[in-house]
Amino acid sequence: MRDRILLSLAHMGGSEKRWVDEAFKSNWIVPLGPNVDEFEHRLESYLNHGRVVALSAGTAALHLGLVMLGVSEGDEVICQSFTFSASANPVRYQGAHPVFVDSEPDTWNMSPIALEEAIIDRYRITGKYPKAIIPVHLYGMPAKMDEILEIAGKYGIPVLEDAAEALGSEYKGKKCGTIGHFGALSFNGNKIITTSGGGALICSDENSAKRVKFYATQARENRPYYYHEVIGFNYRLSNVCAGIGCGQMDVLSDHVSRRREIHDTYTKALSDIEGVTVQHNPSDDYDSNFWLSTILIEPSTGKTPDDVRLSLEAENIETRLLWRPMHMQPVYKNAPYYGGTVCEELFAKGLCLPSSSSLTDDEIKRVTEALHRAL
Repeated sequence: MRDRILLSLAHMGGSEKRWVDEAFKSNWIVPLGPNVDEFEHRLESYLNHGRVVALSAGTAALHLGLVMLGVSEGDEVICQSFTFSASANPVRYQGAHPVFVDSEPDTWNMSPIALEEAIIDRYRITGKYPKAIIPVHLYGMPAKMDEILEIAGKYGIPVLEDAAEALGSEYKGKKCGTIGHFGALSFNGNKIITTSGGGALICSDENSAKRVKFYATQARENRPYYYHEVIGFNYRLSNVCAGIGCGQMDVLSDHVSRRREIHDTYTKALSDIEGVTVQHNPSDDYDSNFWLSTILIEPSTGKTPDDVRLSLEAENIETRLLWRPMHMQPVYKNAPYYGGTVCEELFAKGLCLPSSSSLTDDEIKRVTEALHRAL
């Protein structure tokens, strides 16, 4: 059996160990420390926007974003349905309720039309507007942020960007995660860069960042003894993990470039298969990092995405079906949903291809040849 090709692997650049060794040498093993400060600084320089707070997970970043926006018991938050569960679960952590909306076919992200429909109808039903909106830059593809922000502003609703998959992606020249009121990043092992596990919340100003750090360190008040006026969380990134992140920042641009090269290779190599399309930037306004390259397989091919997944699995190549929409998940079966069937159709047709920045040209060729055989 040939070596396994995985969907998306952590890809070390070489300098990570130096930062981690320094953490051990100085005994900064506990949460916080100089590596955390340096990692935040490097992210801020890269994003060229506001302040960044390094956290234990992208989910923690989304949760604290909701805390900062005042989301609480009984509130509603509008969420993109076509996403991973971590986009929606923090809403429930706050005792609030997600309201799911459909995608649009250009980017596969939150439909502005369905968004406004949901806002208007929820006000009709509840007498108040949703407390926040969470658009997702799915698979690295930027959402239609101008339209989403215009609608959000019209009704006075803040926007929390889920940019967990989109570090390095840009919308109209702006880095994803820097466009809304807050932005969440993930550094899970399969993302563009990793800290083993971790995330960050992008804040627009220093005061917001200080408040996020306060909540992320158990909301301890500034007294000589432990004193708490609000509920806090243990969400800060460790100094050891932040050291990995510092080293990863050295290769972030290279990782993004390589994933875009891999996407271009797939696009060219699969162009001759009728009924198969590779997701692409809708226009020059969008510049995806193509965290994962994804394809749609039309029924006319006579194959389902799962047929193709199993065929490639037999050749020791990992692929993955697209995210099953949240409104189709049993845990959210009673949540409101607005829109049509765009995200359901994408789920029924889509497949994620191996996209690690560490993939060799020969490995990509092996994947494309296997896809030709499967289709």
